Amino acid sequence: MEDFDYALGDGLTVCPLPQAVLVTNMEHGERKTAAGIIIPDDNGKERGVRPRIGTVWAVGKDVCDITVGEKILVAHGRWTRGVEVREIDGTTTVVRMVDPKDILLVIND
Repeated sequence: MEDFDYALGDGLTVCPLPQAVLVTNMEHGERKTAAGIIIPDDNGKERGVRPRIGTVWAVGKDVCDITVGEKILVAHGRWTRGVEVREIDGTTTVVRMVDPKDILLVIND
């Protein structure tokens, strides 16, 4: 697996720690089922304790079985706070770090 260096502009790059996975698009807030039922955001309450889905943004060099772009399910609360990263194209992405041991499964589209 190749090392990952993500250019951010201004000469800065992001390279995850060897045993880390960086995730973006982590599901937060209310959810809507395919049938149109809205499930409110109740994070912090007993009903809100659940795993979350996110998209892999980068992987450390020692991480196996996970690749950039895959959707993963992460055990509840096993992610860091989000950090906003401004990408080369000017868009802002919220990136969180998760430990590969806390990834429950990979979702196939």
